[in-house]
Amino acid sequence: MALRIVASRPDPAIITLPWSVPLEEWGEPYVVPLPRGLSRHVVRIVRLGDRVFAVKETVEDIAFREYRLLRDLQRLNLPAVVPQGVVTGRVDVDGEELPTALLTEHLRFSLPYRSLFSHGLSHDSLPSLIDALVVLLVRLHLADFFWGDVSLSNVLFRRSAGGFAAYLVDAETGELRPSLSSSMREYDLTIATENVFAELLDLQASESLSYEVEAADIVELLSTRYRALWKELTAEEEFSAAEMWRIEQRIERLNDLGFDVDELDIVTDFDGDRVRIQPKVVEAGHHQRELQGLTGLHVEDDQARRLLNDIASFTAYRNLGREDRHLVANRWLDEGYEPIIAMIPAEAAGKLEPAEVFHEVLQHRWYLAERAGHDIDLFDAAADYIDTVLKKKPDEAITASPATVTPDA
Repeated sequence: MALRIVASRPDPAIITLPWSVPLEEWGEPYVVPLPRGLSRHVVRIVRLGDRVFAVKETVEDIAFREYRLLRDLQRLNLPAVVPQGVVTGRVDVDGEELPTALLTEHLRFSLPYRSLFSHGLSHDSLPSLIDALVVLLVRLHLADFFWGDVSLSNVLFRRSAGGFAAYLVDAETGELRPSLSSSMREYDLTIATENVFAELLDLQASESLSYEVEAADIVELLSTRYRALWKELTAEEEFSAAEMWRIEQRIERLNDLGFDVDELDIVTDFDGDRVRIQPKVVEAGHHQRELQGLTGLHVEDDQARRLLNDIASFTAYRNLGREDRHLVANRWLDEGYEPIIAMIPAEAAGKLEPAEVFHEVLQHRWYLAERAGHDIDLFDAAADYIDTVLKKKPDEAITASPATVTPDA
């Protein structure tokens, strides 16, 4: 049987991987120690040159289906791992067939939820983790994607301005539909609450999560926040013709949530006394796109919001309000952001993403100023943060993890 590789971005080095060896037997120099989660399949994370991939063994039909679905999600700019290829025709040294392999690109600085707790995440951060899962689920539902197996285990999390951003990591049960019914959304929400409830109990059983946490309260929070966000993004709103300012107010609220409004359905009654509006197309990433347009930086949306606020403070502090915003943003990069990032020593480069480091420096500066009772220089705050906080954090780009747990794909 001939080895066949279908890849969206062919990397010749893929051929050099030991495809004639069962995946569970792969080791050095291919497998790298990255944070791991649970998976129903055999999965390994491997390095090829300067690229890192997750490799999952599965059935051929399922592999191609998930590969194509992940490519569709990528084209829709939805938060999911990036598919790289499918390898079929594998046989071992005795000529016995081996399972098909699906390759996805490893998401840098991402962590499974179990690794977050093993890195010291406290139960106080659980609402932020749930919020990230809720935003991911809502975004997928807005795109008419039915998940079918919503859980913390099927998500990777990246830190974002003190909170988290969630990425779909397993689309095996998913389906893009022409339209998604409310009953299918409710099914996904029910599955989410059931799975998250069980996962929280499992964390408590392994003593990774305090027994003070009421799992029932957390899943109720998940359901409540999902319904609130969905309503804010999609609900009809009716008001009088004298309150047209409420259209702009609605758009601003959606922008504050990180969503753009591409189209509004505006209907007036017969005599024009009442107006009804409803967002028709909403797309996440409002702050990301704004920051990228100003600076070229591509970061998580909450990080972008934080950096945009700092640019606004920079503008006000230097009385640059009349200057071109792009020129001000470039000055902010040259005088603040880039010099701070350059201060990160090489041995701490794998701790956090640069944008997250800058966010934490700003936060650290505020704490120092509050304690001192006066303003603190940004670079002094950065130096203190690097020495007292950053260097003590675990690596999140590449880090060791228990060998008994299997990584998500």
